Amino acid sequence: MTDGNSAEHLSVAMTTNSVSDVTDTTAVDAETSSSRGIEFYFQCAVVVIGVVGTAANALILYALVASKQQKKQVLIFHQNALDFLSSLLLIVTYALKLCNFHLTGSSGYWFCTLMLSENIVWIVMMSSKANLVFITIERYLKGVYPIWSKKRLRKWIIQLAMVFAWISGFANVVPLTYTTTDVIDGVCYAYVMWKSRASQLAYGIWYFVSYYVIMLSVFIFCYWRILVAIRRQASVIAGHGGGSGLTAAQTQIQSNVIKTMILVSAFFAVTELPMQVFYLLVNVHANLTLLDSGYYASMFISFLFFCGNPFIYATKFDPVKQVLLRLIPWKKNSVQPIETVEFSAACRAVQTTGHH
Repeated sequence: MTDGNSAEHLSVAMTTNSVSDVTDTTAVDAETSSSRGIEFYFQCAVVVIGVVGTAANALILYALVASKQQKKQVLIFHQNALDFLSSLLLIVTYALKLCNFHLTGSSGYWFCTLMLSENIVWIVMMSSKANLVFITIERYLKGVYPIWSKKRLRKWIIQLAMVFAWISGFANVVPLTYTTTDVIDGVCYAYVMWKSRASQLAYGIWYFVSYYVIMLSVFIFCYWRILVAIRRQASVIAGHGGGSGLTAAQTQIQSNVIKTMILVSAFFAVTELPMQVFYLLVNVHANLTLLDSGYYASMFISFLFFCGNPFIYATKFDPVKQVLLRLIPWKKNSVQPIETVEFSAACRAVQTTGHH
């Protein structure tokens, strides 16, 4: 990446980020021709990822609506909507890249900055990353401070968080795109036109710390505290026989949501790591090339998050899982309605509490 948005969105990979080297067309042509095969296959693979991700996220969105979770889990629904849009934009953007346009005039410049630079794709993807943090914080407040969150965590705050996720995507990607992207000899060079080596290095370090180190720290701290709180609550209910069965059932449902989001966050951390590390190395070592297989492999793994994320919800998030199982013809008769499953869980909890 030329950053989560610099090198990650690199339209035409280059071994250098200096403006003077961009004008060295002989060197650039040699580099480009040597990597054209890898780049072509990578772009085709990304289109496939986009198709799978779009279909999978669309199915999860349907399941969330069918199970009426879009109102109960607003940020989770928003997360899947962002992932769906990201996957759809991957198809459009990389299909256009495969066409290998020769760009001219102002229309060519805007086509470069908006589409070939992956500007729009990364606005949505960066918003998705911010939204994932907001989900974690919301789960933390509800799990560790349930009374406070019930009084203070209003609907408008959740809506504001979603708006801010989008604002952060625009604020991070748009200025970077228009200051480091240009068209030279009909070719779009995205996120490589840095004014100075120091600014590139500073931005690369800032991006790595902000969008990986800090995010990972938030995930670890919040979910660790949540699991401790849930375990403490479960032990109080089991040890003293206090509380209603409904409370125990709600704890079980909440635990299911938390486990799902822990898996999603862990999947993000694993798939994002190769690209983050590779981009950081590119900014630290000026001569490190972006035209080798390491760049394409790390980018491919990063995109897998938006494609594979829905499968976690499909297998681990019970409301979604129940809806999807009902879509399978031979499973219809054996799957209870979601409301019945939740009611049965509450009844089991009541019976358990009664034995104490």
